[in-house]
Amino acid sequence: MVDDEGAQLGVKEIREAVAIAKEKGLDLVEVASKVDPPVCRIMDYSKYKYEQEKKHKLAKKKQHITHVKEIRFKPKIEAHDYQVKLKHIKEFLEIKDRVRVSLRFRGRENAHKEIGMELLNRIAKDVSGLGEMESPPQAMGRTMTMTLLPKTEK
Repeated sequence: MVDDEGAQLGVKEIREAVAIAKEKGLDLVEVASKVDPPVCRIMDYSKYKYEQEKKHKLAKKKQHITHVKEIRFKPKIEAHDYQVKLKHIKEFLEIKDRVRVSLRFRGRENAHKEIGMELLNRIAKDVSGLGEMESPPQAMGRTMTMTLLPKTEK
């Protein structure tokens, strides 16, 4: 048994330990049940529970969940539309999200995959300061995709 200041009180009967805890106005909490004899501690359980929740919230606040955002392009994209979509990609990479860039070919565009490859390589080059290619451009049917990762800071 351990008291509220951390001093060891030795092995005690359950009734005696509960009586000591009630005398101090605190709770008797079993800390390690797998040990023989089990270790109990005298503490304010509600305060302990509150502190644990506070630590958990702080840890949860500090972690960042990475999402995969998708931006779709067409092979024949105008300059302004390209700049707007590029701006969105940069914003996503700044907040440490992955970005999947997909390019959809329609009709006769399907015969000119090299245009799509050039466009995806141009996007990768334009965001090279913020992100890097995780997977190179891959063609699957009528779509071509590429995934960008945010750059890790050292």
